[in-house]
Amino acid sequence: MADVLSQSQIDALLNSFSAEGTKALDEIEEQASEKKVKNYDFKMPKKFTKEQLKVIDGIFENYSRVLSSYLTGLLRVYCKVEVLQIEEQLYYEFNNALPDYVMMAMVNMGINDDDVLETNCILELSNPISYTMMDRLMGGVGSYTENSRDFTEIEVGLMTGVLKKMSALLKEPWGNYIDINPTLTTIETNSRVMQTIPPDEVVIIVMLEMEIRDIKNTLSICIPALGLESIMTKFGDRWSRTTKKLDPKRENERKLSLMDAIKDSDLKISAVLDETELDLYDVLTMQPGDVIPLNMPIDSNVIVKIGEHIWFDGKLGIKNNKKAVRIDNIYKELR
Repeated sequence: MADVLSQSQIDALLNSFSAEGTKALDEIEEQASEKKVKNYDFKMPKKFTKEQLKVIDGIFENYSRVLSSYLTGLLRVYCKVEVLQIEEQLYYEFNNALPDYVMMAMVNMGINDDDVLETNCILELSNPISYTMMDRLMGGVGSYTENSRDFTEIEVGLMTGVLKKMSALLKEPWGNYIDINPTLTTIETNSRVMQTIPPDEVVIIVMLEMEIRDIKNTLSICIPALGLESIMTKFGDRWSRTTKKLDPKRENERKLSLMDAIKDSDLKISAVLDETELDLYDVLTMQPGDVIPLNMPIDSNVIVKIGEHIWFDGKLGIKNNKKAVRIDNIYKELR
């Protein structure tokens, strides 16, 4: 005969099922809350896949390195440029986020192909970076004072040459995928009158972080998605992350241009016969005529340092009634 459950046993069994079900539901809700949920706008679906965005990221990573070298040589201070983020948005969202007065350059990508739409992009240089560069180019240390005024004609003229070169530097990173000849067409300092792109058009915003001395801010590059799509459709078979071998001639020209940019930089050169250590008491009681013995013979070569690094050694002598060092050896392995 089957066992018959009492009412108390039936209630206990139902309560255990209820407790387990509640616990399981709480675990599901907890797991769902841990997941990062991002709203998707079905009215404006994303036009570019993650793979395509990775390709764009790779292009502008190369551009960042080229731009960093150019600015370092131009400003004679170390400049760092790196990709901060890449995103799709409507042009009016990008434009509304800009201050009233900002340095904006319209660049024609210069693609000579009937199957590819004419594409213009916008380079927007943040005010802290613009004023820091102008201060440095006009002989200052590269400082920035916040202000909300329009740029003067002299400032625009000064930055025109810089932005023209920054535009031309786009050619090399894009050269692995498509032949372009980017040229600067116009410069606008009032963001509210820049109407070259329809407000409702989707654009790709590439945001680069620029650091000049202790000033850190952004350079934004705005590219219409329609033009970028036509480029990727035309040259879709070349949009991969495989690297293209550098042309030795172009690479040599790039190195020579970098050397031309930095060849007038000032460097500290010091000639050292020997180094020794003294007690603080000996230094404090030192008098004219005292002798500090060194562990080097008088006819030994002196070490020539460039900054903190040893580059040469040579003989100490006199030329035209001035102390001089004749270079005997070059320490190539230390360069």
